[in-house]
Amino acid sequence: MRNRKVVGLLAATALLAAACSGGSSSAAPSAKAELGDGEGQLNLIIWAGYAERGAVDPNFDWVTPFEDKTGCKVNTTDMTDSNNGVALMQSGDYDGGSFSGDATSRLMAGGIVAPVNTDLIPNYANIFEGLKNKTHNSLDGVPYGVPHGRGPNLLMYNTDVITTAPTSWDPVWNGEYGGKVSVYDSSIYIADAALHLMTTQPDLGIKDPYQLNDDQFAAAVALLEAQRDAGALYWGTYSDQVASYGAGDVVVGTSWQFQVNLMQAESQPIAGVLPDEGSTGWSDTWMIASKAKNPNCMYMWMDHIASAEANGQATVWFGEAPTSQAACDYAETLSPGHCELTHATDEAYYDKVWYWTTPQADCADEDEATKCKDQDAWVEAWTTLRGA
Repeated sequence: MRNRKVVGLLAATALLAAACSGGSSSAAPSAKAELGDGEGQLNLIIWAGYAERGAVDPNFDWVTPFEDKTGCKVNTTDMTDSNNGVALMQSGDYDGGSFSGDATSRLMAGGIVAPVNTDLIPNYANIFEGLKNKTHNSLDGVPYGVPHGRGPNLLMYNTDVITTAPTSWDPVWNGEYGGKVSVYDSSIYIADAALHLMTTQPDLGIKDPYQLNDDQFAAAVALLEAQRDAGALYWGTYSDQVASYGAGDVVVGTSWQFQVNLMQAESQPIAGVLPDEGSTGWSDTWMIASKAKNPNCMYMWMDHIASAEANGQATVWFGEAPTSQAACDYAETLSPGHCELTHATDEAYYDKVWYWTTPQADCADEDEATKCKDQDAWVEAWTTLRGA
């Protein structure tokens, strides 16, 4: 299993390298001009929890109404992380999916996804303007998808063990809790180490935790090695992390509001906080494959997931911020206070969140003299770190 995952990581990183070097000779994909009848099915790559049909909780089902209305049967495959999601999209077996910023840039650059015609997505008009036309969901001013939701990576902790709410990420890094630290098993987690170094070692000069020069990258990896050697426990799926907290194997680590909500609903002694120095996080986008076999169903899905009912349910379920005021209003009927909890309209809160972004050799700026470690280097370092 681990070896298959590594192969997927390497295949995914090759996509961005080929795109940036001009390795692809195909013309840029174009947006769909008009919408036709649904093709009868839809094959999606998703983050777990992004396409619920009431199997876990009958109050949360936004897939069945879509299927009943459109006749498009929804088939889903969960990704383990963004690298895995990109590799899956490269297979050509999917019509689209939900992707975070460290995947979307690779998918757009590689021509794997197509721009979207927002005129064919009526609910797009209701989405908060602050979520549209960002670097992770547009290219050269052209929209490449429909925002799904956003949120920070939280510091989750066992309140029976850590009785005072932490205000920094120190408990994850200072070795105090040794092997009881929960770590997200993905190369993008290197950015969490870099973010900590921005505060604790300002002399390194880190300005962006995703764009690191040789010295900055080496310092981040060294911090991660110390964390690993202290016995950190790695999680790849939310269920793995929930189980490890429930068993008492871990007491603190990086997590999502989703896990916090699940464990609190089970009366577990769990809380989640956004530390003072901020956090990494995500802003997710639904994108359509440039060679989608069921493009009409995919467009129908993108409009559906942007509706008040579907987006309200989905974001409450996962514990992230809704993408429109209408979705916020609906979310409040399911979970009063949800939009306040997730800071849905609080841009100052999200100014502290560094959304997942693809590391680039040019440091994602226009200064040709600057050199950073690219996605390939991050994956290679993580693979070495984990001993895969």
